[in-house]
Amino acid sequence: METSIEIDADRHRVAAFASDPANAPRWYANISSVDWETPPPATVGSRITFVAHFLGRRIAYTYEVREMVDAERFVMSTAAGPFPMQTTYTWADTPAGRTRMTLRNQGEPSGFGQLAAPVMAEAMRRTNRKDLQALKSLLENTTT
Repeated sequence: METSIEIDADRHRVAAFASDPANAPRWYANISSVDWETPPPATVGSRITFVAHFLGRRIAYTYEVREMVDAERFVMSTAAGPFPMQTTYTWADTPAGRTRMTLRNQGEPSGFGQLAAPVMAEAMRRTNRKDLQALKSLLENTTT
C-alpha cells in the first residue's frame, strides 16, 4: 500500500522530521508512544518500539531501521510484533519546489491479521492519508 503527499517545505527538513521516530506521535494519529531500545538518533540497526491503537486494539511493535539514504529514503521493518511489516518513506523534490513524500507499507498478515486483511488494508489507507495530511500541516505551519 502506497500513499503520497506534496509538502510545501524543503526535502531535507521533511525527511529529517519524518525519519526521526521520536516525532511519530506528533503526526501519526494512532501512535501514542515511542520507546528507543537502542540509543537515538536513528541509524541502520536502531530498534524502536511503537505503541499504537488501531481498529480498537492496542498494538506494540518493534521496528528495526534497515536503510537510510539522507533525505531520499528511510526503511524500517518489524523485528517483533503482531503484524510483520516494512515501512518505507521516500522524499523527492517536485518541479514546484515542494517535497513529495511517499509512505509505503508492505506486509503479510497472519492469524487475526490475515482474516481481517481487507478491512485492515482500507483502514490503513485512510489512516495513512490522514497521517500524511497531519505531517503536511505540521511542517507547513511551523518551523519544526
